[in-house]
Amino acid sequence: MNALALSVPPDSFSSLRLTGPGFVLTGAGLFFAQHCNRTYSVALCAVRGGVVTDLADKKCKPCEGGVQPLAAAEARAQLTELHAGWTLNDALTSIERDFNFPAFSRTIAFVNAVAFVATNEGHHPQMIVNYGSCRINYTTTAISGLSDNDFICAAKIDRLAAEL
Repeated sequence: MNALALSVPPDSFSSLRLTGPGFVLTGAGLFFAQHCNRTYSVALCAVRGGVVTDLADKKCKPCEGGVQPLAAAEARAQLTELHAGWTLNDALTSIERDFNFPAFSRTIAFVNAVAFVATNEGHHPQMIVNYGSCRINYTTTAISGLSDNDFICAAKIDRLAAEL
């Protein structure tokens, strides 16, 4: 986790000042672009109590149902924290991204790495694997929609894809 120096006027968060490489303010959600010098995505960081936390550094929480899926505005806001390749379906119940690789062995290495992340997080995607590509689809089946877990795992996959 990386921290930034923040200068926050006492009356509002409308004019945050940040110091650190590659940070850009997006007015509405207190989100900041391009986490330090990482190239894996335009993953944004959410400000919580003066510390900026990368979505990919969060941990999934068990979801056995009994909670509401993310509202449309929440889902769209969290989508902006991911690589631009992620899309939200029309029903707002899943996100997906296609990953392309130059060889089958690279695709399988990626699939195995995604499986490892999914097992560690306890949140598993649907994967469609082809010779040089893999489509990842996340949804939270227990609530028939999207949860924070879907976006956390997607951010982890973005980081993973950049490191392969």
